[in-house]
Amino acid sequence: MIIELSDFFNNPSLIEIGWLRIQYYAVTWVLSAIFIFQYLKSHRIIRELQLTTEQVNDIVFLYGLIFGAMLGGRFGYMFFYGLDQLASNPLSLFFIWEGGLSFHGGLIGVIVSLYVYSFQYRISFLRLADSICMAMPIGLGLVRIGNFLNGELYGRPTDGTWGFIFPTDPYGFTRHPSQLYEAVFEGLFLFILLIFISAKNNKHGVISGSFLLAYGLIRFFIEYFRQPDSHMGFVALQLSMGQLLSIPMVIVGLVLLTKSLRKNEAIS
Repeated sequence: MIIELSDFFNNPSLIEIGWLRIQYYAVTWVLSAIFIFQYLKSHRIIRELQLTTEQVNDIVFLYGLIFGAMLGGRFGYMFFYGLDQLASNPLSLFFIWEGGLSFHGGLIGVIVSLYVYSFQYRISFLRLADSICMAMPIGLGLVRIGNFLNGELYGRPTDGTWGFIFPTDPYGFTRHPSQLYEAVFEGLFLFILLIFISAKNNKHGVISGSFLLAYGLIRFFIEYFRQPDSHMGFVALQLSMGQLLSIPMVIVGLVLLTKSLRKNEAIS
């Protein structure tokens, strides 16, 4: 089945009044934070850490969304994907309104933010990370749907019987809807997997290690269906930047998961 998308999928706006423009993509980010907050505020790990609703609010919206995902995502995008632009205009690092966020940069930002928060309030960093990793697939799934609505980060061309034609594609190729693949596997599948793992093993670090390992493998595989960034193409060994950045995730996740499973007592 070949589906040709309408012009709606060309950077659509939910509200556009004069200079005010609220895009669907931005809405998915806000919804992600809201749903993650609602999920976490009564989660058993949050109760175990004895965190208040106000603290969860700060963790999700301030440390997680703003300091972590948005700032980390922007810094990561410029260093991983926009180094030439950054070299020619260092101030472009702060031009968030121009777009360009990297998941791997956002992940690093969230890790740093959580470490700062855990150090400040003397709570287990690894256990806090476990709780956030449980909720992250919610945000990942919604944001990938936002990518689809924006007609961006689409897949590679396909000559099969299944594909989408995006109005944002200058070549008009039939392509894999890689955003939807990611929404299903990075979102729904990973969320169910982590729930299953957490029910079987409650050791500190198991959820975080499982998240890093599983996401890295999922992202590495789906990148074979996703169109590499046009200004970069394949970086090395016919691998995209997303695949190269996922390899350290798999390694760190495997090491953390192995160490966590071997410990008889919780680690922090």
